[in-house]
Amino acid sequence: MDLSGKRILVTGGGSGLGRVLAEDFAAAGGDVHICGRRPEPLQAVTDATHGITAHILDVTDETATDAMFESIGHADIVIANAGIAESAPLHRTSTEMWHRIMAVNLTGCFLTFRAGLQQLRNAKCSWGRLIAISSITGLSGHRYASAYSASKHGVNGLVRSTAAELASSGITANALCPGYLDTEMTDRSIDNIIAKTGKSREDATGALAEMSPLGRLITPQEVSTAALWLCGQGSDAVNGQTIAINGGEG
Repeated sequence: MDLSGKRILVTGGGSGLGRVLAEDFAAAGGDVHICGRRPEPLQAVTDATHGITAHILDVTDETATDAMFESIGHADIVIANAGIAESAPLHRTSTEMWHRIMAVNLTGCFLTFRAGLQQLRNAKCSWGRLIAISSITGLSGHRYASAYSASKHGVNGLVRSTAAELASSGITANALCPGYLDTEMTDRSIDNIIAKTGKSREDATGALAEMSPLGRLITPQEVSTAALWLCGQGSDAVNGQTIAINGGEG
């Protein structure tokens, strides 16, 4: 794939899936911009990979998000990847946890999509891609993940409505919904399982891996490959889709 001449923005691009997305899109020739709240991981990505520019950004900050898009100009491909995950039974889910997860996962995606689309419209672009990194929990219910699952269901609803507005414009909106990823975020979930259940790391990891019919965690590369496919030739009719990447989980 050749993405030369395309500008790509990846939120949460300093680590985990975001870093892999940034590296893969840069390898395809794109002018990649990443953003996140922590400067050190962002700097590590830009030091390691040519063609990536970093910006400090909290995606829950409306003014800062709009300003960043204005500063870099329109991004042909916008990937709303920034997210957080916390777990608790519903009766122990605090209001603070609920608002924290919604702010980053759902409002952050909304602000990113809105600012990105405004710039595409202003530039009168006839081609563009809005991609949300959602979750398999946005397609089904998982225990102890009510707030997280609700935020990802919201992301999928946002994608579908945005896609309906964009039909025939040349700009598409889609969501990728992976299962548990082999990333730092899942490592924190594993640590939480260990702390609460006393399971070994191997057993805690296995419990998450068994949720996929593949019997393993999903790799970031598998999600990045799907994102690249959405930006390739022949993908123009793929719009408003919530694409599960979890080996066939129902």
